[in-house]
Amino acid sequence: MRLLPIILILAVLLYGTVVAGLFLFQRRLLYLPDAHPPDPEQLGLRGIEVMRPVADDGTPLLAWYAKPSHDDGYAVLFLHGNAGHIGDREDQMRRMRRLGWGVLMLEYRGYGGNPGKPTEDGLRRDARAGLAALRALGIPPGRILLWGESLGTGLAIGLASEQPANEPNVAAVLLESPYTSIAATAQFHYPYVPARWLIHDKFDSLSRISRVRAPIFIMQGTLDRIVPPMMGRALLAAATAPAEIWTVPGAGHNDLTGAGAIEAAGDFVSRLPSMAVQGLHPRE
Repeated sequence: MRLLPIILILAVLLYGTVVAGLFLFQRRLLYLPDAHPPDPEQLGLRGIEVMRPVADDGTPLLAWYAKPSHDDGYAVLFLHGNAGHIGDREDQMRRMRRLGWGVLMLEYRGYGGNPGKPTEDGLRRDARAGLAALRALGIPPGRILLWGESLGTGLAIGLASEQPANEPNVAAVLLESPYTSIAATAQFHYPYVPARWLIHDKFDSLSRISRVRAPIFIMQGTLDRIVPPMMGRALLAAATAPAEIWTVPGAGHNDLTGAGAIEAAGDFVSRLPSMAVQGLHPRE
């Protein structure tokens, strides 16, 4: 019995240390950049223009751009996940180009040789710079596709929600393994601490998705251990634009490309004209 107060004190100290560690090092847990500049030629990618868009706070960025296969084709702004760099997404780029799409692979601050450190505010600035770069290349809003991968889904939803009332600023929003918010995802992984209240970079997609006017396509693996599949369903339920979910039984967080996600998204995009004409609101 005499040891009980000591054990309780040690337990409280240990718990406080864990909470403090998560709070102090949260961005190291969230952002896992590869700081080395990728080279498209070393990856065997041809027809790539290396671009240097600049965010509105003056941060220079890296981007790879491949033109659409025809003049009125779609172009994708690809916003990748939290780890690695754009060179790790060369398979996605190849598959998108096979559909005839143009692709602008944007690299964030702190990733791929770019200066700066990643934060939610910084990455949102970077995403806006990527969209502006596509517009400067002459791609009209009705031909721009926003593709968000994992962490990038929060950026894609945020960009698409920043449009004039009732006027989509992109043709569609394509979400691969999306979350409702990073705060909610952190709480899922760390249920024993008040993670939701400790997070600086919340990326609250659930509160923004109702302001998206462009059609939305959600891609989800049923065995995703990083982002609970229920989050994709929650985003679908909160969407007010035409929205559809595509699920892969047995797939995890990073398995969707190999399971045909890009091709499924291509089918969704091919149906955009009929959605506009018929006013369809797909769900399942």
